[in-house]
Amino acid sequence: MNTPQRKSKNKIVESGKIFITATFNNTLVSVSDEKGAVLTTGSSGMHGFSGARKSTPYAATVTTEAVLKKVSNDNGFRKAVVFVKGIGPGREAALRAIKSSSVDIDTIIDVTPVPHNGVRPPKVRRV
Repeated sequence: MNTPQRKSKNKIVESGKIFITATFNNTLVSVSDEKGAVLTTGSSGMHGFSGARKSTPYAATVTTEAVLKKVSNDNGFRKAVVFVKGIGPGREAALRAIKSSSVDIDTIIDVTPVPHNGVRPPKVRRV
């Protein structure tokens, strides 16, 4: 059976959005266009880091630089709005990597979810 092959057509996208998710165990970076269609993604695990090294600021820097290099070469990416989620160690390092790249930052928005008195606490432990 013959399956249709995807044509890798790189569309030129001048501006878009960069999403950084910094968890305690990993750092995820996604780049999308203005509408939200993802152009490329990357994580610390994809770039050769494993175990405890995935959660380091250096891994976040390497991941962010690799993703930005790929999207700027393939799509001509120049300007971005940055959305940061999470409180992991790669948060500041990823932002620093974006600032040092050729991509111009329009705004930086923190979208970390904050609970509004979330779930009920467990009952008091009696010993």
